[in-house]
Amino acid sequence: MTYIIAEPCVDLLDKACIEECPVDCIYEGNRMLYIHPDECVDCGACEPVCPVEAIFYEDDVPEQWKDYTGANYEFFEDLGSPGGASKVGKIEKDASFVAAQPPRATEH
Repeated sequence: MTYIIAEPCVDLLDKACIEECPVDCIYEGNRMLYIHPDECVDCGACEPVCPVEAIFYEDDVPEQWKDYTGANYEFFEDLGSPGGASKVGKIEKDASFVAAQPPRATEH
């Protein structure tokens, strides 16, 4: 099991969770952030700092956002496990489900 980032993060990319993650497993895509399922140690440090409450333990993702679980895993299919987000920087892609979402209005 791992943590999943869901819809409230799309087009927001706040990154407070990245700063809090002790193992550098939160990667930046074009439209949202993704938690690497093999690198996450399930510490939960990212969850309380998310300003839009977009991070959930995999078993607790709300039903309306269940598709983000698959999207999180899909994002890493080609990337593999590079051993830390800071090593690769922003990845110029998103999972197909996320890329297909309409643009969200942001508050900033």
